[in-house]
Amino acid sequence: MNNKMKINNVSNNNLNKKIGLFSAIFLGLGSMIGAGIFALLGEAGTIAGNQVYISFIIGGIIALLSGYSFAKFAQKYPSRGGIIEYLTQSYGEGIFTGFVSILFYLSSLIAIAMVTKTFGIYASNIFGFLNINFYHNIFAILLLVILVFINLMGIFYAVIFENFIVIFKLLILLVLGLISFIYIKPVNLISSGISNVPNIFYAIGLTFFAYEGFRVITNTIEDLEKPNENIMKAMIYSILIVMVLYVIISLGVFGTFTVSQVQKYKEYVLAEVAKNILGRAGFILVALTALISTASSVNANLYGISNVTYTMAKKGELPKIYYRKIHHSYEGLLISSILLILIILFLDLTQIAIIGSISILFIHLFVHIGHFKKIKETKANIFLILLAIFGSFSVVILVLIYSIKNMPSIILYLGFGIVIAFILELILRIKFNRIIKKQIN
Repeated sequence: MNNKMKINNVSNNNLNKKIGLFSAIFLGLGSMIGAGIFALLGEAGTIAGNQVYISFIIGGIIALLSGYSFAKFAQKYPSRGGIIEYLTQSYGEGIFTGFVSILFYLSSLIAIAMVTKTFGIYASNIFGFLNINFYHNIFAILLLVILVFINLMGIFYAVIFENFIVIFKLLILLVLGLISFIYIKPVNLISSGISNVPNIFYAIGLTFFAYEGFRVITNTIEDLEKPNENIMKAMIYSILIVMVLYVIISLGVFGTFTVSQVQKYKEYVLAEVAKNILGRAGFILVALTALISTASSVNANLYGISNVTYTMAKKGELPKIYYRKIHHSYEGLLISSILLILIILFLDLTQIAIIGSISILFIHLFVHIGHFKKIKETKANIFLILLAIFGSFSVVILVLIYSIKNMPSIILYLGFGIVIAFILELILRIKFNRIIKKQIN
């Protein structure tokens, strides 16, 4: 069966309703514009100073190269498993593919848990439960339960929800960014007091992570109208929109505040800028937008996770329980959600989230290297694929250098995560006698 037939003969899932280009773009926007811009802008700014917008531009260019590679892979191998299918096609059905797939699954869970807990922290602070971990977890789990229910109703309802909240947060962030231009002090954008040349590149590791959710778009390929045409458009348009938004916001923030002020309020600098411009009401509005943004990001990534577990089970990587359907979605979504709750309740996500981001960056690199091996089949531009490999490799090195300098134990945690992923792969192969298989031949 050729690829065109594979796309057309999609099973009768999710109420037989397809999603269009507009919804695919919004799913990508929702996944990218989450905790990243609220939590990482200040952190990246403490590294690159008022020139952090350059880091966002470079990070966006690398994301565009990666997005191009992923989209070309999706056109050739239209599977809702996304990265998992690309790894299988590139490296075969051996232990390496299974190991990387498990690492990707665990890293994705950690990333979602990090964003979910960020929501819990913002929510508990708004309601006056300052620095009380119990309420952080309660609000985080409540959000997770609500979004799992929405996703269980089917992708059609999930993208309707996604479209609504993405429109809201885009408007708020764009308006805040543009209004802040009125209050810009040119001197703040001229002198930083930070040696920016190396730091701009160190900050790319953080700014790239703010784009990382674009990979979710590839998971829509089997639910997408005109997939061969729309997958590339959705990928490029969503990343470009996010890049423009990030640059506007970073210029507005660093034009309004000095670098020292950004460093002081780095965890919630956007809310402080809004307070400086609009008073207490501005602070509350941005805090609420942060809640909606994190909810949107969790929702978009839950869709991707449910598809990953589904495809891994279908090809023989996870236990069969992930494959059985519940209502219009998959039981894998529920299993993944239980694991997420355990992570939220029992783990400190600060350093673990960094491990997750490094792991995902490594996986991106593996995908692009694999793409180079399959380039005759995907008919991608070889120069762009080589640039994607170089860009991903550079970001991995930069993140490792930054992490080692600031968290010396990071290598131990990373090694521990790799060992766990490898052990899980061996257990699944020995106990269940299952291997990853290509969905598309």
